[in-house]
Amino acid sequence: MKPYEQEKLNKIKEIIFNIPKLNILELGVQKGNSTKMFIDICEKNDGHLTSIDIDDCSKVIKNPRWTFIHSSDDNFKYVDKYLKFNFDVLFIDSLHEPNHVRKVFYHYFKFLKLNGVIIIDDVVWLPYVKGGEKDNDFVERINRLTFNKVVEIYNSNKENLSLNIDFLGSGMAILRKKNNQLNEENKIKNRLFNIKNILKNIYSPKPKK
Repeated sequence: MKPYEQEKLNKIKEIIFNIPKLNILELGVQKGNSTKMFIDICEKNDGHLTSIDIDDCSKVIKNPRWTFIHSSDDNFKYVDKYLKFNFDVLFIDSLHEPNHVRKVFYHYFKFLKLNGVIIIDDVVWLPYVKGGEKDNDFVERINRLTFNKVVEIYNSNKENLSLNIDFLGSGMAILRKKNNQLNEENKIKNRLFNIKNILKNIYSPKPKK
């Protein structure tokens, strides 16, 4: 595990560590780095972790405080049979694609307690820009689009959600559920690329040196 990845896990741990008997829903397991961290907290706080992954990750860890569901996390008809409406934490780290993130966010939101925490991994694109330390056109684009989707959701739900963005590494969005209501997101109108501002950029006087 890279140092910044461990630092991200440490930050997540700080946010949720003091929740008694916490109940966590994790979307995406892979190597189990976050899974093992969550289980460690559950051991100390008398909690339980439910993880979903399209790959069979059932051997990542053996612990009575862990339930693994082998399924795509958007196979809601199948997954919902195993869930109860009492999660303190929703961790989204499965398919990093804005429409998928939006889909699972809206579906699993109702399973979260009031004041519950939603963490969406990989929403920052800065390391992946041209000339950046991880220069990658595809990841830059996907993370930008995911970031924009998260901001759209928040902008339409300021009374229902709080939002903080952590820019460490590939970043994460940290949201908190303030109400049970969740509005559909709307596109944010952007003046940056309208004709008026494009012309301003072309014809505005340059600063004197």
